Amino acid sequence: MGLFLPYEKMWDMPLGGVSDEKQIPHWFGNLAYVLVGGVCKLLFRYTVTGRETLRAFKDKCGVVVVCNHTSFLDVAFIYLSARPKQWIRLMGRDSLFDNAHGLVGQILSRVGAFPVKRDSSDRTSIKRAARMLKADELVGILPEGTRRGKGSKVPTLHAGAAFVAKMGHAPILPMTVRNAELVKQKGQRIRFPKISIAYGSPILLSDFDFLPKADRLEACTWYAMRECFALSLRVDAEDVDMAALFPESPDLAHVFREHPIPSRTPAEAIAACR
Repeated sequence: MGLFLPYEKMWDMPLGGVSDEKQIPHWFGNLAYVLVGGVCKLLFRYTVTGRETLRAFKDKCGVVVVCNHTSFLDVAFIYLSARPKQWIRLMGRDSLFDNAHGLVGQILSRVGAFPVKRDSSDRTSIKRAARMLKADELVGILPEGTRRGKGSKVPTLHAGAAFVAKMGHAPILPMTVRNAELVKQKGQRIRFPKISIAYGSPILLSDFDFLPKADRLEACTWYAMRECFALSLRVDAEDVDMAALFPESPDLAHVFREHPIPSRTPAEAIAACR
């Protein structure tokens, strides 16, 4: 396999999972894990809790991993948290892949990332992600679409994560990266806080069938993101103020007070998705 591959080709190659097709070469991803992981371990002393939940899905079921988004470093820690046994294939903004005359595209694609067009219904990316999930791969999505607290854009929730999970017959797994936003704050020097990564419990789309069909995907994404913020803030999900976090999105807290969603184990999620 050549040193450089067309990154458009790598987007459609498997990485991990159970597909018999030729995979993206692992050497670059393994090298990146050793180098980047070593530097991050040294500088940020990062730890991962709940990783056994992610490991339980290995070669048994695809999973949509969702996370709140506060820093560019989130994606690095999401990737590192699954290695070396698994790969999380992150959906990234399509404009990133052409930076530095395509070098960024090579790097991102080599570690399994693939592009999505923001603020649009990108059917190609959705089909690509669904195919990955059906081959028991992991797909990472940041439903907020942009970093919280950066720029003037008001954070909004997009139902894409739940739609991808539906198309790929996969559960959703909430996670969070804590303190990455503290590394570089406006007007301050670079800091090296301790980073912690946490995984929650899997979420099944079928548990939202009590809602009208048109509302299920949005409600599932809302619920998954509330779980992410609960992990981030170390509070119960019911204590997360989603109305303040997403002022332009409907607040569904009352819906789930009246109809609690059951907590699922990986075994239950795997059985439901087979």
